[in-house]
Amino acid sequence: MFLAMSKTVNVAEFKDRFSELLALVEQGGEVIVCRRNVPLARLEPIRKPAARKAQQSVVGCMKGTVRIHGDLTEPCIPENDWEMLK
Repeated sequence: MFLAMSKTVNVAEFKDRFSELLALVEQGGEVIVCRRNVPLARLEPIRKPAARKAQQSVVGCMKGTVRIHGDLTEPCIPENDWEMLK
């Protein structure tokens, strides 16, 4: 297993060793570029999003997760308790 390494370099060293530092990033490492020992930029690998399963889709993904109790067209409270009908 590869442990990600972090390397801090100044701009001049970054220019001189660009290819070598890029190879470090390709292996999962990180390069912090400094100007006069003040961090300026970070170079890190781009993380690819996890691949979605082919059969999985957004439409219907929650199918079977809801239960309906009773009739959806009937009121929740009896009509006698409705304020607007009085």
